Amino acid sequence: MSDSSRDTPEGAGWDATELGTYKRLMPTEVEKISWLDPRMLWAARNGVLASWFGDPTGRTRSRWVAQRAAAGVPADKVIRRDDPDRFSFLVIGDTGEGDDPQYAVVPGFLKTGQDTRFAILASDVIYPVGSADDYDTKFFRPYRDYQAPIYAIPGNHDWYEDLGAFMRVFCGDAPPLAPEPAPRVLSKAWLRKLLWHKSRKGDSQRLDEARRLRSAAAQRAAQPGPYWAIDAGPVRIIGIDTGLLGTLDAEQGAWLREVSQGPRPKILITGSPLYVDGAHHPCAIEGGGTVDDIVRDPAHRYVAAIGGDIHNYQRYPVQVDGRTIQYVVAGGGGAFMHATHTIPRVDIANVTEKDFRCYPLRGDSLAFYSKLYGRRLRLRRFFTLTEAEASAVVAERLQIPLTRAQQKTARITWRTRLVAGLLGAGRRPDRAARFRLPVRKIYTSLFSPGSATYSPPFFKQFLRLDVTPETVRLRCYAATGSRAQELDPPVEDEVTIPLV
Repeated sequence: MSDSSRDTPEGAGWDATELGTYKRLMPTEVEKISWLDPRMLWAARNGVLASWFGDPTGRTRSRWVAQRAAAGVPADKVIRRDDPDRFSFLVIGDTGEGDDPQYAVVPGFLKTGQDTRFAILASDVIYPVGSADDYDTKFFRPYRDYQAPIYAIPGNHDWYEDLGAFMRVFCGDAPPLAPEPAPRVLSKAWLRKLLWHKSRKGDSQRLDEARRLRSAAAQRAAQPGPYWAIDAGPVRIIGIDTGLLGTLDAEQGAWLREVSQGPRPKILITGSPLYVDGAHHPCAIEGGGTVDDIVRDPAHRYVAAIGGDIHNYQRYPVQVDGRTIQYVVAGGGGAFMHATHTIPRVDIANVTEKDFRCYPLRGDSLAFYSKLYGRRLRLRRFFTLTEAEASAVVAERLQIPLTRAQQKTARITWRTRLVAGLLGAGRRPDRAARFRLPVRKIYTSLFSPGSATYSPPFFKQFLRLDVTPETVRLRCYAATGSRAQELDPPVEDEVTIPLV
């Protein structure tokens, strides 16, 4: 097994000697998405409009569900598969930028997934706005050689065109929704509709041709709607749609409570993680209660909750009534990297730094961002930190041991401390209160969205889950863009979850 980032700098992808073969999979022309481009932000405006003028997602989702019910989809929305008691599947989140970071994941994904029964895309299948014509290079092409079905839950970006393309691709070529009645003039709903981003005329011209890339019978999957449950072997996997603003409508909440009943062990897949960046986000349900209330109920037997949306890997083993639920963030499947070095020292729900896991390691994250912004600001000599310098200053700020095995402490200077502070490196809880709000808010809203890069290391990841009647083994595999790690993807984290 190859070294991981916890073993050596080379295992993290630093100074890779040979670039991977992923570029051979890519189209000749690639759209470069920049979230600092005002045109891109304007196209993705619907989330802001929903927060200002009211979120129409729940009503639109209900219309999609009603349409699917009229087409004969079972009311329980359960996909009943014939998987054996021992099988494996993949989970990959936030994939669809269609550029180097997405394609760099594909060789390891295919190699690790050769014997898996299916894969699940957890949030944001297509950036920037879920357009139908983008499915060619951002879904069908990269995963054309994965010889098993792919199921998906939508992320907020898939909702920016009211989920039309997502429903066509994943839900049996669902026809467009009929127009709603016009809202009252000058009402909030009227203003929202006036400014709302809509799909382009003629969009989807390439979709039928793109489908041929994944047209084999073994690759086909039709799911009942944007949320669903899969009965596979001894487990039930439940995927929920958290829409534009990370919440559940009352109808979906009632369904979730119903399909969560019973003694079968369950795994939740959600577009909005319930624990992330050292904080708890239980996910409100319209009308009362939260998703995490349902997950924590011992009668429902949830063993894990895996969420996308945040573009890195995190794991929180939370003790609930004498049992452990693994709360996982797994959104590093192909979009720009959300920093981990901004995560403060973890101390939540009795989960401490000793129990917490993340990828990339905080030191690698800080070194990555220092290199990126040193280049962007043309201050490379000042801004750029080595991985050793970045790891040392993160350990000092959080007062934690160095994470990488056999790592030597680099000298910490005023420059390394200043760069770490400017790039929002986390602090321990007793000092974080003074710095967390202004620094992290500015950092995550301004710096992080522009962090795409097109040369290794990429610090991407995907999950493989191996199921038996007794356990689920969850492994986080890394993809850095180096040839060595395409051939032998390193395991960055592993945990065995008991089912009995």
